[in-house]
Amino acid sequence: MTRTVHFTLYSRSYCHLCDDMLAALNALQAPGLRFAVDVIDVDADEALVARFDELVPVLFGDPAKPELCHYFLSEEAVRAYVHQPVSDPSVSI
Repeated sequence: MTRTVHFTLYSRSYCHLCDDMLAALNALQAPGLRFAVDVIDVDADEALVARFDELVPVLFGDPAKPELCHYFLSEEAVRAYVHQPVSDPSVSI
């Protein structure tokens, strides 16, 4: 059974750090563990520019919780998020 973990990446066009973070995140996928990443362009929304402007890329697991990392991928933070207890393994996080 494959488990899918959802992430939100706040990014912008022509951002090499954003591309690097997405590639590094995708490289952490493993057999039975897939990532679904919503990539959101901060420049498309003035409120997002005000919130994230110079911090991009910014990665969230749960957008209602603090960010996992910004600028560079924190493998430690991603692994901790991915391996947090899930009450039902068939449920995506």
